[in-house]
Amino acid sequence: MIDRRWLPLNALRAFEAVGRNLSFTVAANALSVSQSAISRHVIALEALLGTPLFDRKPGQFALTEAGAALLPVVRKSFDRMELALNDVINDRGAKVRVLRVQMPTSFAHLLAVPILREYRCEYPQFVLDIESPHAVGHAARDADAAVIYAKPQVSDQVANLLWMERLTPLCHPDVAPPPGAAMAEFLTKSELLHVKLEGEPRHKMWQMLAGEAGLKLDVERGLVFDTSALAAQYALSGAGIALLDRQLFRAEIETGRLVAPFETVLEGGYGYYISVHPEDLGDPAIAHFREWMIRRFALLSHQPEMPRLVTRLVPRPGRSA
Repeated sequence: MIDRRWLPLNALRAFEAVGRNLSFTVAANALSVSQSAISRHVIALEALLGTPLFDRKPGQFALTEAGAALLPVVRKSFDRMELALNDVINDRGAKVRVLRVQMPTSFAHLLAVPILREYRCEYPQFVLDIESPHAVGHAARDADAAVIYAKPQVSDQVANLLWMERLTPLCHPDVAPPPGAAMAEFLTKSELLHVKLEGEPRHKMWQMLAGEAGLKLDVERGLVFDTSALAAQYALSGAGIALLDRQLFRAEIETGRLVAPFETVLEGGYGYYISVHPEDLGDPAIAHFREWMIRRFALLSHQPEMPRLVTRLVPRPGRSA
């Protein structure tokens, strides 16, 4: 077995460059060495591991299954070492721990800023570097921790559920229908606001709600936004109705800036998770942040239910729960 005393760092660096570029020539230029040197390192690494890392068929050069599994780990390790070394150089020995955290845009805007003030009071020794990519799914390889918006899935990361998304139609009080109004009629006359989901049709959530509620609704009309925060901002201007998560927009509902005209909740299968790489669980800064986030949102989930958000759509016969 390999331990850190005998890690083949030069061979790993050569493998990472070749795997990233899928070219020995480009890798050699990137590392300023000869192509033959790159090739020797890769062959030596394959011999050490006892398995090929690249498929070298004529006209085809690709990672093998083993190579594809190894590459992201090696890339992340080198990225982390590079960042850590640069932090030491930039800080000139100062004892400052920078925690790089990735968060969805809407989560960062609506929840992170208020609660991270509390985190900073509790852990002032850690500096937070917050990034907000427009994506769902796994954390970036160079992130220390990430809040991800995704469906439950098996991955090589350690993910803890913060809360499952529960969507309800929300609109400005000025455009809300009177009590007792029919939902089908109101939605037919209203402008539907959609939030993009990576790899899904823009109208997916409205289509799910219509199907669960048995509504005949033209879900393809309306406006489409990159984030739920933008959809909510449009609704706050006094137009349209959006399917939004009640936890994410709790403040807007409690203050009456957005109202839920119907006692309808859709569970679309997405949730918010705190995710870290398993090899980072021993890092005190990452462990503290992960535990703090789990504890913080456990408290939120035990707060009283908001008005009018009390009914979950019951699946019709023949539909799975």
